[in-house]
Amino acid sequence: MRKFFGTDGVRGTANIHPMTADMALRIGAAVGRYFRRDASGVHRVVIGKDTRLSGYMFESALTAGLTSTGMNVLLLGPVPTPAVGLMTRSMRADLGVMISASHNPAADNGIKFFGPDGFKLSDTVELELEALIEAGVEPAQAQNIGRAKRIDDARFRYGERVKSSLPRDIRLDGLKVVIDCANGAAHRAAPEILWELGAEVIPVGVSPDGTNINRECGSTHPGTAAETVVAHGAHVGICLDGDADRVILIDETGKVADGDQLMALLATRWAEDGLLAGKALVSTVMSNLGLERHLAARGIGLERTAVGDRYVVERMREGGFNLGGEQSGHIVMTDYATTGDGLMAGLHFLAEMVRADRPASQLAQQFTPVPQLLKNVRFAAGQAPLDTDQVQAAIKLAEASLAGQGRLLIRKSGTEPLVRVMAECEDAKVLTQAVDSVVAAVEAAVAE
Repeated sequence: MRKFFGTDGVRGTANIHPMTADMALRIGAAVGRYFRRDASGVHRVVIGKDTRLSGYMFESALTAGLTSTGMNVLLLGPVPTPAVGLMTRSMRADLGVMISASHNPAADNGIKFFGPDGFKLSDTVELELEALIEAGVEPAQAQNIGRAKRIDDARFRYGERVKSSLPRDIRLDGLKVVIDCANGAAHRAAPEILWELGAEVIPVGVSPDGTNINRECGSTHPGTAAETVVAHGAHVGICLDGDADRVILIDETGKVADGDQLMALLATRWAEDGLLAGKALVSTVMSNLGLERHLAARGIGLERTAVGDRYVVERMREGGFNLGGEQSGHIVMTDYATTGDGLMAGLHFLAEMVRADRPASQLAQQFTPVPQLLKNVRFAAGQAPLDTDQVQAAIKLAEASLAGQGRLLIRKSGTEPLVRVMAECEDAKVLTQAVDSVVAAVEAAVAE
């Protein structure tokens, strides 16, 4: 069992354990020692962050911990998470660090890690890091303390990589695009890249103040972008989250399309062009049953994993697949990136609009989803509501009611203290009863 790491690094409310400056210092020292196994030579780490106020504190603490073990630190400033994966590899760094709580509120923050290959760390490595964090490490001798340096052109390097993922003949001339950057890490890069490709850009969520990241904007609140698309007569809207590793699309009518719909479009298109490695898409247990049926009808397989984009990437690498993602909007294209990239995925959707000469509404609704209901129950630290007899009994009854009609998925969130209860079923009444019965049992367990 991991104590600090969740499904995507270490995450929590700033200045509350484990997201304190002291812990960030210890984490920095531990990962510095772990990735600086060879005492000789030059060792470096790149650090990026989103726009949260606490990012300055954690950047300084991590830098202190890392340099204390002899690591040289390259500070990228506010950049999307995929930029850290890219630059870890391109700058031949031993480690990449992203300071972000992704789609969480501004009061939260987190620390994500990338290995020297630009991919997120495995569970095994994270367990080894936890042992080092708890045990502490010896600092380097005074003459071996690392240096820190700011890199001023990180977002430009990232922008060039994103644009190069599109065919050279694709331009976005004539497309009016709303881009919602969630007041986050892509607030400068995303509008610039779209404009450079020829689009008329209508920016939303591009005025971060340290406290407004993800607030009523971005992929978790697409209503603002949807209203803007309709009001401006835009052709499409692209909603990113705080660290720009996920995307939600808005068609010209203001209708929202999630990651499942985008994956269906890309997988179908790539399969037709002979570009879909392994003739399969990799997604998580949360992806809609409608996606699975859509792919099967076209001879495309669906590989399911645990929730978390890094588990998707691990399966992609194991099986040699090149397209994967999550319903929440993480879209991973390993031909071009090492992790989910919301802007890159959005650009590939725009490219398909140009190639097919079809409106967003026709491309963003690839299949009819099976009705899906998801409810969350918050619990306190130390509680384990899923382990109680009454909750287990409720789950068994709900599964029995859905047998042959749908499916039930119960899990603890890896990023927040929540129990997530999700079910799919064509019968709305059965669906609602199944979810509500489990939610009621979990709520009762939490209240005890």
